Amino acid sequence: MSEPTPSQPAPLRPLPKLIFASRWLQVPLYLGLIAAQGVYVFHFLVELLHLIEAAFGSQPALQALITSIGYKTDAPITTLNETVIMLVVLALIDVVMISNLLIMVIVGGYETFVSRLNLEGHPDQPEWLSHVNASVLKVKLATAIIGISSIHLLKTFINAGNYTDRVLIAQTVIHITFLLSALAIAYTDKLMSPPPNTSH
Repeated sequence: MSEPTPSQPAPLRPLPKLIFASRWLQVPLYLGLIAAQGVYVFHFLVELLHLIEAAFGSQPALQALITSIGYKTDAPITTLNETVIMLVVLALIDVVMISNLLIMVIVGGYETFVSRLNLEGHPDQPEWLSHVNASVLKVKLATAIIGISSIHLLKTFINAGNYTDRVLIAQTVIHITFLLSALAIAYTDKLMSPPPNTSH
């Protein structure tokens, strides 16, 4: 029986092979996230259609927008105003940022934990994917969550009249907590990463 050559790794024993193959159980999870991405795309298109229809004077579309963004005012709203437009656009940006977060989790997670995508040299390969690992993915996800939280906080402040002081303070504290958590994750990752070799 010939010894395995260095270029030909030894075959895995049954138990390690089973454990290593268990990573494929994550595939349905990533497929589920792709389906969730489709739901977000549909929601984005519906909100965009309502915005365009409201801009042309459609009252049902305007009321649908006002309901979706949770905007309330004492005076009835009969025309699309700047505040409603701003809140709707922020909601659309929020959907886009969550969609970007989903892409990072789906593509980066699959590449890191399941199998290589072999995108080297592909013209559409994401720039960040070329050096992604668990630590890089963790920091990128944390910064993406901060961006999403910032949009939510801005929407709340624009629509502050419909929220209590307790809600405003709670959302601000949560956003600061996300920010401090991301800084802690980035700092911890920096401490754990080996320093680059400096050759003179």
